[in-house]
Amino acid sequence: MTDDAAAIRAAAEEKSLFSHPPVAPGTTVAYGDHPDQVIDLHAPRQGDGPAPLVVVLHGGAWRAPYDRRHTSPFADFLARRGFAVANVEYRRGAGDEAGRGAGDGGAVAGRWPDVLDDVAAALDALPALVRDALPQADPRRTVVTGHSAGGHLALWAAARHLLPADALWRTDRPAPLRGVVALAPIADLAVADKLDVCGGAVRQLLGGDEPFAERRPYADPALLLPTGIATTLVQGRADLVVPQAVAESYADAAARAGEVVGLTLLEDVGHFPLVDPAADACAVVGEEIAQLAW
Repeated sequence: MTDDAAAIRAAAEEKSLFSHPPVAPGTTVAYGDHPDQVIDLHAPRQGDGPAPLVVVLHGGAWRAPYDRRHTSPFADFLARRGFAVANVEYRRGAGDEAGRGAGDGGAVAGRWPDVLDDVAAALDALPALVRDALPQADPRRTVVTGHSAGGHLALWAAARHLLPADALWRTDRPAPLRGVVALAPIADLAVADKLDVCGGAVRQLLGGDEPFAERRPYADPALLLPTGIATTLVQGRADLVVPQAVAESYADAAARAGEVVGLTLLEDVGHFPLVDPAADACAVVGEEIAQLAW
């Protein structure tokens, strides 16, 4: 496929994802005082008894123009497959809504340390929030999934017990998760930075050039291995936003650390179909989640 044809297909995939109207949750709960410190809860739409809980961390290069609304159809897709779903919002970098485009550098990626503060706080608060607001969920069977920048956050959330001893987010033991399914994740920050993924988003997330090396051990999933938690990466081979080399580098790092990480590579699939309910790739993602959750 020519570069022009690949770009046309990628644009069509992005248009398809963002053509879906947001799906309203059953309820929204807060895990903090900031307006972005909220979680949308979707009850399972089929099945009897408590359902596995899927935590969704949206992508968008940690930038403000992208919020949880664009993954609400994906959350609804999972709910229709019998999962209870928690679609997490978190504080992101400042930017102009007009600058939308996953690779656009017009908005700043993340605000150190707010993004990681929020993901840690949301995951810590979620079991109690779910018990009160989503009794159909079984938090003992939790799978965390995330797309792109959200895939980075999903992998990071599962590795908090491996953070440096002085990290405020560090936990004493591994998170009680059934697994992680990371979708086109920004899984290796050094490789993603070298490839200039999302227009310098990785370096922006860590606060710029000066603190990049100092902060990487606190934020880079590829340095936080082995987690001891079942992990699968799902990656489109035709992804122009987060190339498959990023996921492969994480899988290689896991292997060197003595951990087997699943890597599902999808032919003729780009970045956005993984969370697009209209795409066949999204059904593959649902099956990967089910294999860990049930």
